[in-house]
Formats: sequence, structure tokens, C-alpha cells
Amino acid sequence: MIGPNVAEDIKPISEFRARTAALIAQVQRSRRPLILTQHGRGSVVLLDVHVFEAMREEIELLRDLGVAERQIDGGHGVSHDDARRRILAAADE
Repeated sequence: MIGPNVAEDIKPISEFRARTAALIAQVQRSRRPLILTQHGRGSVVLLDVHVFEAMREEIELLRDLGVAERQIDGGHGVSHDDARRRILAAADE
């Protein structure tokens, strides 16, 4: 994901209400998030759906890696050579 352009990608919610279609098109075109402010403070972030899905997949992969690292640290890992032997043995069956 490309980070927001401060000059273009931070808008008050009132501007979003007035220019919804154009700002959604901007997010889709640029693939950058749009940060909406309310009372001068960040309120919500609007993301392109493809960027959102990619972020979700990346988060899921990172979670899986964290689980795997904890399993290895807990002694539940399998060496590369042992894994290779198991795979080759299963392929011969």
C-alpha cells in the first residue's frame, strides 16, 4: 500500500459528503488511502477494496508466521531434512 499524500489524501468529512464519487475514484485510481477528518482529527480511512484485500492477506500470512515461529520455539518444529524425507516417503506411497 502506498502511504497517503498529505496534500491530497486528508479531507474533512464535509468535503467527502460533497464530493463522494470523485474522492472514491481518486482512491481507486491512486490506490492510496483517503483519511477523513472530523472536527480536525482523523476519523476514518477509506481504502480501495483491492488494497484492503491485499492487506488482509498479508496480515493473515504474518499471523500464520507468528504461529509457526511460536511452534518452532516450543520445540514443535521439524528439520528441513526430516520434512524432506517425510514428503518424499509420502510421494512414494
